[in-house]
Amino acid sequence: MKKPLIALAYALGLPIVVIVIWWAGTLNATSPFVPKPVQLVQTFFATWFGERFVTDVLPSLSNFAVGTLIAIVAGCLIGTVIGLSRDLRAFTEPIFEFFRAVPPPVLIPVFGLLIGVDDRMKVAVIIAGAIWPVLLNTVEGVRAADAVQTDTCRSYGISGIARVRFQILPSAAPYILAGVRQALPIGIILMVISEMFYSSAGLGFSIIQFQRRFAIPEMWSGILLLGLIGFAVSMIFTLVERRLLRWYFGLKDLENAS
Repeated sequence: MKKPLIALAYALGLPIVVIVIWWAGTLNATSPFVPKPVQLVQTFFATWFGERFVTDVLPSLSNFAVGTLIAIVAGCLIGTVIGLSRDLRAFTEPIFEFFRAVPPPVLIPVFGLLIGVDDRMKVAVIIAGAIWPVLLNTVEGVRAADAVQTDTCRSYGISGIARVRFQILPSAAPYILAGVRQALPIGIILMVISEMFYSSAGLGFSIIQFQRRFAIPEMWSGILLLGLIGFAVSMIFTLVERRLLRWYFGLKDLENAS
């Protein structure tokens, strides 16, 4: 019972301290650009828990989920194929480094012209940015497969899809999930940025509209919502990661215990 309470204290300790400092700092403040905590909470529920939740929040989350999922699956598949071939890695590395260096937001006008100014463009922008951490980490994970395990598979005649499934992917899983962890916040960032261009709905569009109308509490409430979404996504991913890598964290715990 003590460990969950300690973990909860660590998780909530700093946010509570920040809120207390924020409350104390705005206690006698009159600036309209920094809302007080109580005012922000009231504005948050009034703004987002109504019609705007359906028209703005759900479409944004849908684009984020679709784009990030496609980026993860494509990154894993392409990274596995490339990681298995030394020649293919050498052939693709220059072009990958080029496209990875291109900031995805600058592709928004290009995608707008080629795809159209709809949800497909927003999903494409998310894929263009979120795929790289997964793809490159998958390549490194496949390359780092244990040589002894590889020799054992060769000795027992395990090859092809069976080797990829039972040796390569489990061995590369920590690398892949590390890439997924990096891809998730990138997907959220690009979700917002893509909605600031050629859009009439979504979280990014709403935050920009609030800023232009000087609806400062509403603007801050949108930023708060994005932070909560990022926190929720991180917590869900941590639970999934712990379940998928039980064997890996078990080995880590044994190493720490010894």
